[in-house]
Amino acid sequence: MEIEQTALPGIGLKHEFTTRSGRRVGVVSHRTGRRDLIIYDKDDPDQACEAVKLNDEEADALVELLGAPRIVQRLNDLHRQVEGLVSLQYPILADTPYAGRPMGDARVRTRTGASIVAIVRGGRVIASPTPDFVMAADDVVVVVGSPDSTAAVAEILANG
Repeated sequence: MEIEQTALPGIGLKHEFTTRSGRRVGVVSHRTGRRDLIIYDKDDPDQACEAVKLNDEEADALVELLGAPRIVQRLNDLHRQVEGLVSLQYPILADTPYAGRPMGDARVRTRTGASIVAIVRGGRVIASPTPDFVMAADDVVVVVGSPDSTAAVAEILANG
């Protein structure tokens, strides 16, 4: 699917795509943090027929509703294709050694062979976090690997 990105000087960014049924959908991300969900007129794809203003909490809720199930679906599809592959979710507790530290400090992939493929924070999915991504208490880490390697990740994240 092709997503078009357009800079809106003084406003922010607009991302748009066309659905399989031919409807145009867009999101305007304002510099203020506000997001507008735009649905374009079916007969005139340049004319917005509906604009829904979303605050941060509402945008996060929409991302959770749309994004998290999609990532889980992709992981489930991958599990069916690769025998022995599992994905697990581990919470980062406030008293664990990696709360407030970059993900790379845990050296999960090097030490276990498993991969952290996403972080869920406040209902928002951060896919493919980089080693400098700072983990926080209440994050949920999504790990993919063998049963043994994912269990080793749980031990590392809990105890260091």
